[in-house]
Amino acid sequence: MKKQIEGNIVDICNRNIFPGVITIEDGCIISMVQNSKCYEEYILPGFIDAHVHIESSMLTPVEFSKLVIQKGTIAVVNDPHEIANVLGKEGIYFMLENSRSSFIKMFFTIPSCVPATSHDFSGSVLLSDDVEELIKSNYFVGLSEMMDVFGILHDCPETMRKVNLAHGYNIPVDGHAPGLRGKDLLKYIRAGISTDHECVTLEEALEKINSGMKILIREGSAAKNYEALKMLIKICPEQVMFCTDDSHPGDIIHLGHIDKIVKKAIQDGFDLFDVLKIACINPVQHYNLQVGTLCVNEPADFIIVRDLKSFEVQTVYLSGKEMYPFYKKTELEKSSSVIHLNHFLRTPISVSDLQKKVSTKNLCIGVKNGEIVTTKDFFSLSLPVSNFQSNPEKDILKIVYLNRYRNTTPQIAYIRGIGLKRGAFATSISHDSHNIIAVGCTDYDLAMAINSVITEKGGLSVADENIVFVLPLPIAGIMADKNGFEVTEMWDCMIEKLHHMGCCLDSPFMTLSFMALIVIPELKIGEKGLFEYSKFHFVSE
Repeated sequence: MKKQIEGNIVDICNRNIFPGVITIEDGCIISMVQNSKCYEEYILPGFIDAHVHIESSMLTPVEFSKLVIQKGTIAVVNDPHEIANVLGKEGIYFMLENSRSSFIKMFFTIPSCVPATSHDFSGSVLLSDDVEELIKSNYFVGLSEMMDVFGILHDCPETMRKVNLAHGYNIPVDGHAPGLRGKDLLKYIRAGISTDHECVTLEEALEKINSGMKILIREGSAAKNYEALKMLIKICPEQVMFCTDDSHPGDIIHLGHIDKIVKKAIQDGFDLFDVLKIACINPVQHYNLQVGTLCVNEPADFIIVRDLKSFEVQTVYLSGKEMYPFYKKTELEKSSSVIHLNHFLRTPISVSDLQKKVSTKNLCIGVKNGEIVTTKDFFSLSLPVSNFQSNPEKDILKIVYLNRYRNTTPQIAYIRGIGLKRGAFATSISHDSHNIIAVGCTDYDLAMAINSVITEKGGLSVADENIVFVLPLPIAGIMADKNGFEVTEMWDCMIEKLHHMGCCLDSPFMTLSFMALIVIPELKIGEKGLFEYSKFHFVSE
């Protein structure tokens, strides 16, 4: 049965906008005919997130899709390495199965580094044999971000076999190389690694592009690199894609998804067709996605928007079927049923477990709002202290890392830039192994926050004045069994509470979750204490 859709057609490939009629049959566009009518609305290809970890939204794929489809996102390239670090292949297959009920098109890449490094302790391990098994399933469009830069530079056989398997099956390999430059960068790229989403300066991005990489401009909830990299849109739009990497549901609801990057770029005066090519076409071509780009004989995947400034979504079509707003808002707000998978073996801790003797000069993690890159800072005391807890007036707080897969000794250090004046907060979302991480002003509050997460076998918590607020995450300890609106309501209450307690970060939990990600510069906390990225080893005390 044929269907016709009329409006102002945005032909990105030919850089043209014209009034016309699109005819759809069997889910594909069979013709696009120009006419002389006047239309208010615009028809264009949908937006694509070129790199995202859905688990970091704390939502299942189905619930995530309900939010982003309303923002014009019709497809995502999802790297399920968060749940893979907890549950291995079982977690990946859970994501694949759940995504089959998604409201958008979901494509998956194979996690390349589980755990992220040999210095991490996660709930599972993916070896090259596992990667080969997953590739042969034909469910995947790429090999996920290769965080093992050391393994590439030193020709680690296991690491290189994963990359070579991807090449053998003709799927691209994504990169993860923050700050990598010069000869090391060239060797990394020569291994066949095609993208990077970790650039924080224009100079770094241009060097990588000139050396053969494509750059993903990231604008997520914790890492925001659009302002630093936006000139790439003008300089080399063919070599750029947009991504969110990690996006909180409240940010998607209130601020947008890929559409927020598109709107910023248009407001900044960049060429409409360059921006839309980056947002809608480049990911399709790079990952060979089965997504229509508003061309004849392709799937009828497109969005209809009110105008080309607000990009307010009126309708979304996938394979010729109206997906939004066919599913009414009330339906999108309903929670879907889901099984609970988990791997959480930690038992509660005592206040005495969190005591730490400090000397007169001490290392300290330096945090900056809106960034996941940290600095190597110091703080001083006049005399050594048998158990230093914090100094909120000087913004020196205790940070705790706790393995959730076994009962090991807590790792304790200090952090600056959080701003908390009282209480504590904790989370079982800590990239990439998802052990427990917490920051607080007193050991008592820290123990309350941490133990509430342990009791729930995963979640977010805020402890203040003998009261604990908790958002349970029963699915792998990183995802809720609720919809995005419910999670956002609970999240917003906790963030408001943290700000009332003095926290100066826009997204405290998101920022905290990256403090254990030792593959991001410069100083983080991990399984054996503080880890220095530039030297790539734990700091001896």
